[in-house]
Order: sequence, then structure tokens, then C-alpha cells
Amino acid sequence: MIPDDADPEEAAAIVAALSAYLEEDEADDAAPDWDGKRWAFAGRVDALQNRTVRVPREAPTDAWAASGRTDRY
Repeated sequence: MIPDDADPEEAAAIVAALSAYLEEDEADDAAPDWDGKRWAFAGRVDALQNRTVRVPREAPTDAWAASGRTDRY
């Protein structure tokens, strides 16, 4: 909420900050974060299949779906 006594520059800064926050929050909801888990998943493939893989960013974020594609990594 913008304070009643905010000047136009303060109001614009508040709106810009809130807009950026909301856009980031929507982006987080739209695509689950896979970056940290990609490395763990690659390590698991290495341990189970005795081969090193590079899991692409476009890989499914669901571990079960990704496990079905390990032959393509």
C-alpha cells in the first residue's frame, strides 16, 4: 500500500518494487526450480548407472519423468 503522504517519486519506487516482486513470485510458481536438484540427480545417475551425465535445464522437473530419460542425457 502506498502511504498517503508519499510524493510521486516514492510512489513510483514502491510500485516498481512491488511489481518486480510479484513478477518474480509468479515466475517461481510457473516453473519449479530444478537447478539445485539437477546436480543431485546427475550424481544419482552416476552412482546407479556408473556413468557421468549432464542433466539439461529443459529436463522434466519431476524426478520420475526425468529418470525415464536418463538414456538421453
